[in-house]
Amino acid sequence: MLLLVLLQKMLKVNLINVKKFIPLFIVLFVILIDQVTKIYIKSHYQLSFGNSIVDWGLLKIEFVENPGMAFGFSFDNSWSKYLLSIFRFVAVLAIGWYILKLIKHNANSFLIYLVSLIFAGAVGNIIDNLFYGLIFDSGTTWNEELGRWIGYHGVSEPNFDGYGSFLNGCVVDMFHLYIPLPDWVPFNFGEELFPPVFNLADASISVSVFLIIIFYKKIVRKSDIDLKWDDENTR
Repeated sequence: MLLLVLLQKMLKVNLINVKKFIPLFIVLFVILIDQVTKIYIKSHYQLSFGNSIVDWGLLKIEFVENPGMAFGFSFDNSWSKYLLSIFRFVAVLAIGWYILKLIKHNANSFLIYLVSLIFAGAVGNIIDNLFYGLIFDSGTTWNEELGRWIGYHGVSEPNFDGYGSFLNGCVVDMFHLYIPLPDWVPFNFGEELFPPVFNLADASISVSVFLIIIFYKKIVRKSDIDLKWDDENTR
């Protein structure tokens, strides 16, 4: 609070206006950390193919490229990937519009911050889709003859040689929460509670959605879920 007061005096703006910059800071911070971790992993390590780069027990660092959706769910051909990339782009625009609506209508600050985290996560992953195929010289690609996605060996370099086209880059994943299931768990759920490898963008989206569901009745008004851009400004 003291920092906001000082910033208010320095910028000579209303405190409410300062608060409106917090969602922007959240978005930029998450995107920055997400991209730094992805670029570092991709430009310093080979695909781990199930092996750990770093093993901290509960948290393992691996390197997986994901041509599909979050947590390693992929599609069967490159055309599906193009459609997914376009869908992600449209979703990013829609979420961005929704954040502006929430700010305009003085929605609950916690809700605005959570939706901003969702937006940041969506942008973080779509950056991979849009540009990684153009920036890096190697990556996971679709093989028409084999009918599946093929990985690569060696370490990628961001030299703009490109391994794919615009919209055809793969998302870089690296975090693996290793929570083994005890033998007495029924129905053969496997060895782990949550086997998918993910990134910071995925976590930002998933945790935010979970918190919105948990606190929905406390932070969401009826007007917040109305997609009309009106002038209602009451709680």
